[in-house]
Amino acid sequence: MCLGIPGQIIEITDTKKKLAIVNVGGVKRQINIACIVNENHPPESCIGDWVLVHVGFAMNRINEEEAAETLQILQELAAAQAALSN
Repeated sequence: MCLGIPGQIIEITDTKKKLAIVNVGGVKRQINIACIVNENHPPESCIGDWVLVHVGFAMNRINEEEAAETLQILQELAAAQAALSN
């Protein structure tokens, strides 16, 4: 099973290597955006895009509503896990 974490692309760091900075819940990481770019959506147009991130790659673009919903579910799961650990 794969888990994609929603994040928002905030900066393109290398257009040739297709690298960008994504903000995932306040944590900024470099990711590869090769899977989400093409001639109609080049790297430069990715700033502001919400994406699902898995092992350092943006796997898919999603809308902001989907991102918020997924982040909420992940927070609820973390809270439930913390409650079980106590």
